[in-house]
Amino acid sequence: MSSDAITILEADLSREDHGATILQLLDAYSRDPMGDGAPLSENTRRTLIPGLRAHPTTMIFLAYRGSEPIGLAICFRGFSTFAARPLLNIHDFYVAAAGRGTGIGRQLLAAVEKRAREIGCCKLTLEVLENNRRALTVYHAAGFKQATYQPEAGGSLFFTKPL
Repeated sequence: MSSDAITILEADLSREDHGATILQLLDAYSRDPMGDGAPLSENTRRTLIPGLRAHPTTMIFLAYRGSEPIGLAICFRGFSTFAARPLLNIHDFYVAAAGRGTGIGRQLLAAVEKRAREIGCCKLTLEVLENNRRALTVYHAAGFKQATYQPEAGGSLFFTKPL
């Protein structure tokens, strides 16, 4: 394998190195203006991997360029009641600045989609900030669009209520 080869794998949360890579990439994403704009808290750094391990639907994909961690997709299985089939939600998706514009995001999305098809999912879902133009370009190119179920009802919106 050359130093520029891209490898994408499903993380094994029992592996310390995978846990460290997840924290490294998620912290970089959190610091990004299209993330949270701040580093992960110490509490999050301490409790995230055990929490992900305990959550029964966690699926995480890691992208490496050579041995360098370069991308992350943290996903959770859900269920579509209308389709009566599982779905896969991409909760966090990040490509490090050094890997942007090189096709790594596209490859990471393709790996997530392949796995979702293997486990019988009816769709992939994600949320994206409306001003994250780079991500929107990647998602649209991969076939994502705003969810519309009945045209007269309009497009789907994502809301949140902190507790």
